[in-house]
Amino acid sequence: METSLPPILDEWAAQGQHLVFQGKRVFVRTAGDPGRPCILLLHGFPTCSLDFRQVLEALAERFFVVVHDHLGFGLSDKPADYSYSLMEQAEVALGVWQALGIEEGHLVAHDMGTSIATELLARRERTDLPVALRSVTFCNGSMRLDLASLTWPQKMLKHPWWGPLLARFSSEAFFRHRLRKVFADPGTLAEEELVAIWAALEHGGGRARLPVISGYLDERVRFLPRWWGALGSLDLPCHVLWGDRDPVALSAIGQAVHDQVPGSTLTWLAGVGHYPMVEAPEAWASAVLDFLKGLPAD
Repeated sequence: METSLPPILDEWAAQGQHLVFQGKRVFVRTAGDPGRPCILLLHGFPTCSLDFRQVLEALAERFFVVVHDHLGFGLSDKPADYSYSLMEQAEVALGVWQALGIEEGHLVAHDMGTSIATELLARRERTDLPVALRSVTFCNGSMRLDLASLTWPQKMLKHPWWGPLLARFSSEAFFRHRLRKVFADPGTLAEEELVAIWAALEHGGGRARLPVISGYLDERVRFLPRWWGALGSLDLPCHVLWGDRDPVALSAIGQAVHDQVPGSTLTWLAGVGHYPMVEAPEAWASAVLDFLKGLPAD
């Protein structure tokens, strides 16, 4: 039986809804006027849509904002018999957007979400997507694993033996300690935020899914030619928005993405680590909105 949710997560849950996609429940949170242009947010690993809680209101002043929990994360279903491939997560994202009647939108992706985004761009290069993308913003993701500095828990989690053991015996205290280490200022996260993040991970047996979900790191190597190639021929406005003190998705990755995408815009968030939307929500939201404001009208 699930325990009650802590206040921050409980409020977030009450403001969202569950959609059913291929028999699985996906948690979705929307904000703003549905008649406005749309921002489509993709969160990262191992957190959830809650990452965008502090920036949602600012974005929703000018856009209709949609963010969902990928399967295996947050308040979405976390089935044991699922691959958790980024390919399938891309299908889920498209399914959610179509169910909401979204025809086009600006894609904003963080961490693992950046690779879901590149898969969508690769599909767009080959065929028409059911949801038209108008721009893409990449934020602090290890899209080039050869340039990343993975933590030892990240490396262990995808190991077939050590991964399940680490997931099983990891404590909330250990998780809090490791999460703080990817912030430029470890004191940024308030206690109530940490409680909510851990509860979202634990919800529905999510901790047990971490090892198989971690297989997305291997996909970043396997599908690099497909995804990196799509960036090299991208014909959409592209924004690389990067915290410059990220100890995992190093600044070299942000620079490499900028160099790869023709005509892309690069914005550094000074003194910010791996979770810019949490560490510097006002600066992050302003950078997202300023980029979108500068795009030519259709």
